[in-house]
Amino acid sequence: MADLHQLLSEKAGIHAIAAHLDALDHEERERQANDLSGREQALLWEMAADGPRIDLAHFVPRQRAELEPVHHPGRNTIPTFRYFQHFEKRFCKPRGETGRLFGYNASNASFVHPGYFVAYDTAGHDEWADRGPVVIDYHLVPDEDVPSAWPKVVPNSVGLQRLVYFRTRDFMRRVSQHVSIGRASKEDEHGDRELDFWFTLCRRD
Repeated sequence: MADLHQLLSEKAGIHAIAAHLDALDHEERERQANDLSGREQALLWEMAADGPRIDLAHFVPRQRAELEPVHHPGRNTIPTFRYFQHFEKRFCKPRGETGRLFGYNASNASFVHPGYFVAYDTAGHDEWADRGPVVIDYHLVPDEDVPSAWPKVVPNSVGLQRLVYFRTRDFMRRVSQHVSIGRASKEDEHGDRELDFWFTLCRRD
């Protein structure tokens, strides 16, 4: 049976890739999704533009309770040791809200603070229309309760996390029922620029 590397090399298309990933057990799906090179992730990002739109329910399914964490193990393409490329984005629904999610990054780089964010739909932001239907926004951090086991909420303008998360956003596209692909962007004196850094996520149910 073909694996994800082969499907990408054959440019099988996002619908064939989604069907392949959906048919795997979770352990194998997570392994394949988070084993891609930077080149493969960039290709998957482009393919995902032709797939179904992603929404907030992909990251926290509707049946999940408020403040119930949902983990998405992932791998990024930042040039560093492979150990530090593996991480998790953890999401939850805030109390009494449906239009945004809270979350943070759990990284093997424990010396960097968690990188809190707020995720929301990009509808209404015409300048982001071609990037992805959901944005993970590090300009914002949770302003209400988060799960009690999560780290303390701190802004991304302080500490070592400033070097990673300050003035950045991640735009998300759907790959399959559990898998998504993201691309980072950064605002600075040069404007709002998409970066050549991608990452995959695979939701654990």
